[in-house]
Amino acid sequence: MPSGPISVDKAIRSAIANRRLVSFELDGLPRIGEPHDYGISKGVPQLFFYQTGGQSSSGAPIGWRIAVLSKVSGLTVLERQFAGSRPAPSGRHKKWDKLIASVSSRESEHGD
Repeated sequence: MPSGPISVDKAIRSAIANRRLVSFELDGLPRIGEPHDYGISKGVPQLFFYQTGGQSSSGAPIGWRIAVLSKVSGLTVLERQFAGSRPAPSGRHKKWDKLIASVSSRESEHGD
């Protein structure tokens, strides 16, 4: 069980439920983004997010990213909110073994 005042799991769930941006460090670089999907893929907890600020090893600080949670540090839920889901390049979001939380599922509760 994660220690500290609030676990990464609870922070991500809260950020998705309240559509709040998150900031964290990934691969030694600061990131700011919209958390869209949180789940397990190939047995690994991951966050699918749209990066809106910070840095990236690819050189492009804006765009869709996947963060393996074991590589994330200093996750903070920010006060700033975002509008909700945005189209993914493939037309659909990442495929999950288990989807824990999603901005999209909240918006399509009445069928699909």
